[in-house]
Amino acid sequence: MTNGTTSTILRIRPADENYRVVTIESPKGNVAYRKEPCPHCPWRKDQPTGRFPADAFRHSAETAHDMSTHRFGCHMSGTSQPETCAGFLLSGAQHNLAVRLDLMKGQIDMGEVTSAVPLYESYREMAVANGVPAGDPALALCRDS
Repeated sequence: MTNGTTSTILRIRPADENYRVVTIESPKGNVAYRKEPCPHCPWRKDQPTGRFPADAFRHSAETAHDMSTHRFGCHMSGTSQPETCAGFLLSGAQHNLAVRLDLMKGQIDMGEVTSAVPLYESYREMAVANGVPAGDPALALCRDS
């Protein structure tokens, strides 16, 4: 299924009646990413927690698994112009295979990605702050460092 651009929607999972988690695959060589966390980025510690339902964080936990090929997308970019989240790149992508390959290929320049605000140090920390219990099975495979 395509979304009208060169990206493919792989999966859509409802998080609650208002939110859903969309898994998108971008074509090789076409990596779009945010340069800084957006104003409502869930990685930002200065944002109120609970803006997104806990199930959204459960669904997205796979992005923080060792050797994951799924990226944490910026919710502000939507599905028509998907971009990888800057907060994720700065705090949660160190074990993500897709991001590591993008870095090796020069498709992501971490010198361009910054944050003027404090971010959660790991996916688990962000998910727990947003209502996912620390022992939730969805977080079991998340890498913290």
